[in-house]
Amino acid sequence: MKFLSKLEWAILALIFVYSFIPSFGGLLRVLELAGGPVIAPENLRALSNPLPIIVHILSSFLFCIVGTLQFMPSIRRHQPAMHRRFGRILAIAGCISAASGLWMTHFYVFPEQLQGDLLYWVRIALGSLMIGFIVWAVIAIKSRNVFRHGASMLRAYAIAQGASTQTIIGIGWMIVFNVEPLGPVRDAMMVLAWGLNLAVTEILIRILLTSKKRPITAITHGKYIF
Repeated sequence: MKFLSKLEWAILALIFVYSFIPSFGGLLRVLELAGGPVIAPENLRALSNPLPIIVHILSSFLFCIVGTLQFMPSIRRHQPAMHRRFGRILAIAGCISAASGLWMTHFYVFPEQLQGDLLYWVRIALGSLMIGFIVWAVIAIKSRNVFRHGASMLRAYAIAQGASTQTIIGIGWMIVFNVEPLGPVRDAMMVLAWGLNLAVTEILIRILLTSKKRPITAITHGKYIF
């Protein structure tokens, strides 16, 4: 990892801090469900059917934390084989994360103050989109379309990182209003967080990826791919 630039180390550190509460809070929940000490507030859904939430936490941690390395240009340049190996693993992890999230959204029973109709349908839509983006990214890279591959994975990553932005907004709300957001307000804040992530991602795609896009011609099975 010596080939990483100072900027890349700074980005890794920033994402690590940004993801700390949901990612490592989730790992504490996994330890609790495995018989460890109870640290996080009790979650009856997790206690009654822990397997989906354990799968979701572990796959999301892998996709969000380890997946950050996939966006580092130095790794793609100096360790392309590692980038490909990690990519296969993380594509599977991302799909498992989204699929387990969809399962929990539909089959877990949430009180109205924690999930209304708006949040339910947005979770269903975004979970399906996340799987679609990852599948499209795999198809794109097999066609040698690096731009579409990177853009699709960034969009999937933005959806996966929704919990981090939701945590930041939720903490800010509690600091200002001294009360936990619930009901329609909570639903709106959760949706806003995903919206912000996707909006920032589209800006990054246009600034970072579009500027590097070049007409690339590859011959595959006798066809030109641009």
